[in-house]
Amino acid sequence: MSKTHTTFTIATSGPGLYEFTAQVAAWAAGDGLLTLFVRHTSCSLLIQENADPDVQSDLRNFFHRLVPPSDHPDMAWMRHTCEGPDDMPAHVKAAMLPVSLSIPVISGRMALGAWQGIYLFEHRTRAHRR
Repeated sequence: MSKTHTTFTIATSGPGLYEFTAQVAAWAAGDGLLTLFVRHTSCSLLIQENADPDVQSDLRNFFHRLVPPSDHPDMAWMRHTCEGPDDMPAHVKAAMLPVSLSIPVISGRMALGAWQGIYLFEHRTRAHRR
């Protein structure tokens, strides 16, 4: 790939998957291996289906049920709550999911499947710029 690096900024408005495939596709060039990395400890990166928005909703709901906020009775053991009840659960989710992705680029195009998109998975309840 001829380009060395860039920074993408994704604005979030709460928990969910935010697709940014088009921004990366516009930047990709040449042949090589594209590496994406998020520099935050409370969000993740995913390659996921981008055809049916129910997939993103179901994933968000699954992880919310799997790791509920620390004010949920099942999560009373959590100690790191200084930034609110979503704080430590966001770190747990980010520890379970990837924070980096590697995508082959062939002739300037990412080698993604027909229904695959690149997403930032925000785990915090308030808005962020990632």
